[in-house]
Amino acid sequence: MHRKVSIIGGGGVRTPLLIHGLLRAQSQLNIGEMQLFDADVRRAELMASLGREIARDLSVDVRITGSESMESAIEGSDFVLSSLRIGGMAARARDERIAITEGLAGQETTGPGGVAMALRTVPVALEHARIVERLAPEAWFINFTNPAGLITQALHQHTKLRVVGICDTPAELLHRIAHVLGESPSDVQCDYAGLNHLGWVRRVLARGQDVTDRLLQDEPALRQLYHAELFDPLLIRTLNLIPSEYLFFYYSQRKAYRNQVTAGASRGEELMRMNTGLFAQLQSEKPREALATYRRYLMQRNASYLRLEAEAGTAFQASSDEPDPFDAPTGYHKIAVEVMTGLVSSEPRRVRNGDSIQDLSPDDVVEVPCQITSEGVQPVHVGQLPESVRGLVLSVKAYERTAIRAVVEKSWPVALLAMLEYPIIGQWEIAENLRRTWATADREHLGYLEN
Repeated sequence: MHRKVSIIGGGGVRTPLLIHGLLRAQSQLNIGEMQLFDADVRRAELMASLGREIARDLSVDVRITGSESMESAIEGSDFVLSSLRIGGMAARARDERIAITEGLAGQETTGPGGVAMALRTVPVALEHARIVERLAPEAWFINFTNPAGLITQALHQHTKLRVVGICDTPAELLHRIAHVLGESPSDVQCDYAGLNHLGWVRRVLARGQDVTDRLLQDEPALRQLYHAELFDPLLIRTLNLIPSEYLFFYYSQRKAYRNQVTAGASRGEELMRMNTGLFAQLQSEKPREALATYRRYLMQRNASYLRLEAEAGTAFQASSDEPDPFDAPTGYHKIAVEVMTGLVSSEPRRVRNGDSIQDLSPDDVVEVPCQITSEGVQPVHVGQLPESVRGLVLSVKAYERTAIRAVVEKSWPVALLAMLEYPIIGQWEIAENLRRTWATADREHLGYLEN
């Protein structure tokens, strides 16, 4: 039986990479049709044309089309993949600039940018979920949409979907740990737990041997674990934990802010420039040329990841050593394939997501190793979090729950409470300034919130 996959937000720049990953797993997934829906119909069809070129390269017989209707894209789907960016890259750039104006780092999923993104996105994600419940109730809903943990929490709480949230951040860290140890990733096991964009490795095993202390004492190895110079090795050793990269915006918030001020830009502002140039070029090229342009774009984008925030660098600085993103060992498209092949297989596969941390409610969405089979998703029990990070996790989860409540109740006061609970903000005057600015700057998407 051929399966149908729908991609909501299919006009996004990562869609061809996702299509490539799915088609590489065609022998397991047996996809007969992919439909891409996006509010920008032209971009959805453009991404579909690149997808068809990828299918030709891989000699995979599959129907890939853009759809003008979300309902027709979703109806009868076996998998619905959601990758939304409400307001587009312009909204991200605006969010990040507003944060910088308030003296905080501008970032897509953490700090003020993450709050604004959540308040904009949760209502739309829930609206889409109702359509899936009606037209594809048995489908697996794979959430890529950021802030991924918060959006997945909202879907888990307020819908009946079979939902899995995914992120490639933990997998990237685990792969880099294996690399610096000189081991195959299949021979390395990491004890990882936390929330989305807020997780830590607590223990590392290499071929069954505990090598955590050895790694923590190896300063050159610790410096190679991230795309940029994020964490002082002494910080990592003091924690006795290896933080995932987004902890930089908690542990080095002032450094990230100052580097953005020095660079004169945020990541979102640079990506908006890059994307404008990319789509103008793609629309003028034939699919074969456009695919080569797209590959170069991804290499430039990946090479500059977090360098602006950590080093005041820029995405427009040339880099020649970035691997081909289609062949990279990690990436969110790889995680999607792991999840989806697991869900159609009797053989268990490990991915990152679940709800097994003892300190949190059983209904909370967290980020931990899981076993996935055709029977569903089973998180691995990880027990209590270390004291050094437990308070941070509990406060961020409280913020996520309250932000979702603000959306459901359409309440600015509850949104202000969420910002008070959120450690990066945590101040009434800043929260009030953000509310006033957002209410004026994004009336289209945040006008539903009431005083």
